[in-house]
Amino acid sequence: MDNLRCNRLTCRKTLTDKAVVVRSHIFCVDCANELFNASRLCPACETSLTEPDDVVVSSLHPSNDYKTSVLSGLNPATVLEVCSRALSFWQYQMHQEYSFQQALYRNVTEKTAQLEKRLENVIREANGEISLLTNKMSELGRDLDGERRKTANLQDSLKESEKEYHKLKVCYHHLLHSDV
Repeated sequence: MDNLRCNRLTCRKTLTDKAVVVRSHIFCVDCANELFNASRLCPACETSLTEPDDVVVSSLHPSNDYKTSVLSGLNPATVLEVCSRALSFWQYQMHQEYSFQQALYRNVTEKTAQLEKRLENVIREANGEISLLTNKMSELGRDLDGERRKTANLQDSLKESEKEYHKLKVCYHHLLHSDV
């Protein structure tokens, strides 16, 4: 990770130009303006900020001239101490980011597990409905086959009745014509 993020959980904006550094926390300028106007407490850890250097606006990409001049004239022990503190700050920020990402991962994992359970329930219910509807379709199919058989039987019976009627009609005509 090359950039720090605003330590305000509701912001988390990537810091690219300027930032406000408060001991071991860092904020974007917008959040700092909002948060530090209300009180002189660090919004992340609630540490009291009473000293002038407790809150510092820092350029995250200082010029080469600034880098050269800022530590010039200091003895090597002080320069190393400053470097050590800066590295500790970055280490703390990386640890915080790692912890934040782990919390997000756990949250996403929990939500995924909940959604999977809900999906399993929906699938189980849908499969139950499908099974009921399949049984109903089978039942209706059997009923339809039964009705088709009845219809076929009625059609056969009607054909037989029509044959008998036709025979009787022919016999009747013969009888009428034979008496005359």
